[in-house]
Amino acid sequence: MTTTDDTIRDLLLKTRRIAVVGASDRPDRPSHGVLGFLLARGYEATPVNPTLPGQAIQGRPVAARLADAAPLDMVDIFRRSAEAGAVVDEAIALGARSVWLQLGVVDEAAAARARAAGLTVVMDRCPAIEWRRLGLPARIGP
Repeated sequence: MTTTDDTIRDLLLKTRRIAVVGASDRPDRPSHGVLGFLLARGYEATPVNPTLPGQAIQGRPVAARLADAAPLDMVDIFRRSAEAGAVVDEAIALGARSVWLQLGVVDEAAAARARAAGLTVVMDRCPAIEWRRLGLPARIGP
């Protein structure tokens, strides 16, 4: 199922709290750059990485578990496709409104579970790329 441009635009402009699962402290990693991009756009973004709890990435304290970052609007997933389903299930259980599976992360069964639970799903895309492609403003509104 393809997510429309209107759905992506609406999601990016109405979301406020994002957990970035698999965030890296290494500046050369895409998750590090995307976290910085989201913060620069005005989101309250929390990096989630069980190997870095208590440290900071992009100036934000790292949560060990997704539950530690709740409440959430969106869960942005930088995990292997085989590991994404468990994160999606946790996002559903925590009451997130959307899940975003990054470029190369595809799990159709997990996406179907999320949609069935009422979540918006974006898969195999990057919010930074979509933001620019859609010509969205420099920052989200108040």
